[in-house]
Amino acid sequence: MRSVLSWQVNAAEGQAPGSSPVVYDCCFNPAGTQLVVACGNLVLVYDPTDGLLMHRLRGHKDTVYCVTYAKDGKRFASGGADKNVIIWKSTAEGILKYGHNDSIQALSYNPVTLQLASVTAADFGVWSPDQKSVSKHKISAKGLCCSWSNDGQLLAIGQFDGTVTVRNKAGEAKYTYLRGGPVWSVSFNPSTDENADILAVAAWDQTLVFYSLGDYSTDKKPAEQRIMGREKQLGMDPCAVRYFVNGEYMAMSGSDNKAHLWTKDGVRLQPICERESWIWCVAPRPKQNYVAVGTQDGMLAVYQLVFATVHGLYQERYAYRDFMTDVIIQHLTLENKKVRIKCKDHVKKIAVYKDRLAVQLPDKVLIYELKGDDDDMQYKKKDQIQRALDCNLLVVTSEHVILCLERKLQLLNFKGDKEREWVLDAVIRYIKVVGGPPRREGLLVGLKNGQVLKIYVDNLFPIPVVTHERAIRCLDLSASRQKLALVDQNANVVVYDMNTQARIRKSFRAVSGGVGPDAAAFANVSARVCKRGGDMRPHEHAHEHEHAAEALAGPAPSSLYPQPCTLYPQPCTLYPKRRRSSSRTRTPTAWHGTRCWRTSCATGTHAQKSDLIL
Repeated sequence: MRSVLSWQVNAAEGQAPGSSPVVYDCCFNPAGTQLVVACGNLVLVYDPTDGLLMHRLRGHKDTVYCVTYAKDGKRFASGGADKNVIIWKSTAEGILKYGHNDSIQALSYNPVTLQLASVTAADFGVWSPDQKSVSKHKISAKGLCCSWSNDGQLLAIGQFDGTVTVRNKAGEAKYTYLRGGPVWSVSFNPSTDENADILAVAAWDQTLVFYSLGDYSTDKKPAEQRIMGREKQLGMDPCAVRYFVNGEYMAMSGSDNKAHLWTKDGVRLQPICERESWIWCVAPRPKQNYVAVGTQDGMLAVYQLVFATVHGLYQERYAYRDFMTDVIIQHLTLENKKVRIKCKDHVKKIAVYKDRLAVQLPDKVLIYELKGDDDDMQYKKKDQIQRALDCNLLVVTSEHVILCLERKLQLLNFKGDKEREWVLDAVIRYIKVVGGPPRREGLLVGLKNGQVLKIYVDNLFPIPVVTHERAIRCLDLSASRQKLALVDQNANVVVYDMNTQARIRKSFRAVSGGVGPDAAAFANVSARVCKRGGDMRPHEHAHEHEHAAEALAGPAPSSLYPQPCTLYPQPCTLYPKRRRSSSRTRTPTAWHGTRCWRTSCATGTHAQKSDLIL
């Protein structure tokens, strides 16, 4: 995965003198067509496509700490240090305002009933569209964040004293959890596929933990038994945790000036971005691979997440990455023959060869072997290389893994010992195991300078095969090993005679199979072309390419969300984070003192009537 900056703006421009320039919160509308931002005294509405400022809303008289959008997309709300909550139409017209006796720290719309929860330093309130008053309930310490459960029955509130209190819609406490520091972000998983409500809690003891909440009328488990897995050590103070809308991934940001992509199980995948100051808020764009971040220095940025297809193919066995941490191996000719391997870590590369499967994780390479006959789909772990390996390409043979890094090939046994190394004349673009006896397998290697080489793993000397005029993208041998098909950088497919090195088929433009620039389709095409012996006419080659691309291309690259027309699905928020006192310094400080950035005023529990904004 890599992230690309789509656009950025200085949201602090045009602020009133003396106002805070911090971007404390941001959220998308459910359709992903508006990005609402809390910065200084303003509520800003941007076009998330290009960063065009659509509306500048001036309803607040002090710093705005939080914004949230209703699930129906018809209204959004903002709250801040002026102790007011303002409800706006999606067209940016203010329609309602109600107040608390303290600054508003967090807001969250109920996804079912459209009730609005507002959290302050002393209490929280729940406003309903059909009510003229706001029901308010005391809390034991300053509230910092809140989130509704997916069914709208539970409201989780994170507090400055480390308490997480979970209330029902009537405000009654159902669960209470205690963390080791201020709870700056809570978020319920929005997925409807989970068996229970899953609550992610990020606290300033630099931990992330997940709680499983069952039926609170019957489930009496103590808090420590509700924790799913182990605490995740973050190494920074988290400011925001947000789920992607399908609940498979999360984005997290904090005091390390970075935003990271995580799985729903708490596996840290890769950084999304690094900024020059704290990242106070992060918001995934619904149904798209974009993430918005807001920083301490007033910058607002949107990044696109670009994902490569990670997969491996050997004859009828196709292995591909699913949900970033799982590997699925599928038999392409036998119906319903597939198996899922849960690696519980970021899967970076996959290689398949006969009965071997190699999976590269961030700090190791796992080697699996097939149990039973060739039609069996059960794999067991055979060995592992217990260290991080840097490579562009990975292949596996019966007793070795081969790493490719730029011009260099390294041969490692399954214990991680280097047995051989080749340094070639140009950057390696493609590598394929073409068979052979154990420990003597042959490799076909395509280079950026157009050379194709044959390398035997027990021999130091590469053998030139052909020289093409353009860089190689992928290649394969025919079943008789007499013909070589390759795809070059211009997507031309060319067939060569292995004995004479002559070009025996006129090149033609390969047809895109709907997978964009990814080389997967081309690899499958060349395999299909070669296995037919290279005896087809050009128009038959093209037809075969389309068929192979549709059948074998796998998940489309650069997507966190399921694609409706792909054979292999690949996957993926909610609310929270905030702070700052309007009367205190803007410089980030440690939480363990007695002060917090946001105001900590006296309590107040009387309901106030809503009044229209003029």
